[in-house]
Amino acid sequence: MAKAPALLRSLALRGLTATHAQVFAGVRLVPLLRAAPRGDLRISRRGYDDPMALVDLGEGALYCSSYVPHALVVGWTEDGSPVASYGAALAGPAERNPLAKLGCGVNLLHRMVRREARGEDPAERNRLRLLPQHLAMEGFLALHFNAPEIAWSEYSRRAISRGLDPRTEVSLSGRAIPSLEDALRVFEIHEGQSGLLLFVGELLASVFVVSHPDDYRALHRTLIEDFFEQTLLHAARHNGDSQAFAHTFDAAQVGSLDDLRAALDRARAETGALHLDTAAGLIGRPIAAERVYRAGSFSLQRFMTELEPALDNHIGEAIVRDDGTLEYAKTYRLSAGQVRRARLLQQLAAHGWNLDATAAALRIARDQLLRRIDGEGFGYLIAEHVLKAALKRTR
Repeated sequence: MAKAPALLRSLALRGLTATHAQVFAGVRLVPLLRAAPRGDLRISRRGYDDPMALVDLGEGALYCSSYVPHALVVGWTEDGSPVASYGAALAGPAERNPLAKLGCGVNLLHRMVRREARGEDPAERNRLRLLPQHLAMEGFLALHFNAPEIAWSEYSRRAISRGLDPRTEVSLSGRAIPSLEDALRVFEIHEGQSGLLLFVGELLASVFVVSHPDDYRALHRTLIEDFFEQTLLHAARHNGDSQAFAHTFDAAQVGSLDDLRAALDRARAETGALHLDTAAGLIGRPIAAERVYRAGSFSLQRFMTELEPALDNHIGEAIVRDDGTLEYAKTYRLSAGQVRRARLLQQLAAHGWNLDATAAALRIARDQLLRRIDGEGFGYLIAEHVLKAALKRTR
């Protein structure tokens, strides 16, 4: 049995090359080219007609999203041979929810990641459906989701019995980002393009990678169906046009078509390196990863950067080949508020939800910690009389 790919320690674009960008207003798209796609893993889209999804996570937990426009269906082979079919044939018909007849508008999905079929035919068996971005977001929302293990007197009955149930975050559809839809419509898709770095208002909004150029061409416009954090809306409106990196050639060094071709290759490589530098908030930065599914020589993982308020912070999911080649990736940029909330929960959990110990670690007063918990939307975790007294003393 093949050795499972190691967990990601950083998001590296192994097998991909960045090239010169295309700019439209505040949107900058950096193509990622794959020189030698193998074809033994293919990805296609499956659309949904209903706007909401309930996903059974097991053990009585449900993930609810009000925005699930499509799923991705991944097909792979065990022996390295090309996947026999893809596109519409691989994806199959759009699913209908049994509750739709009741007017609920809900897609009831059995799992966040689910094998499509369990028959004997490998072509049918080796298909996996996943909800892009939702796999990563579900892991982020589940961060320290459980109730405190010790029934501290300061916590409410709800906190002791249910913990952070439910925890919610708000995002924007890609259609809300100014110029994004127009940019995706007019941008040229390069030969060999299998992904992109998407910048909005000079902020890295997303990394999107698939395993094959044909799959990328079919999935290019699904970026408008992704969801994005709200800071990008402000950045797109107020940061002005994205920067276009210009490159000049020394005419004295170009004496033939071969010279011109070599100079162009150098310019593309230099420009691609510059774009990767602007994505350093994610690319090459340490991440914490979790394996979600093993598919032959591939591993589906979700990950999160270290939550540093002074840096860009991202969550995402990836499919990695056993040699480290990145075959699929989809990321989501976290807002400053999301980072604050997650860091607060990490600190509370790390100190056993003990308020005094957590406040000491943060070098703030206990009442300040209670006020911060309330300010981040977690006030329902604290007993009402405790929170009221703290807020009164800190006024």
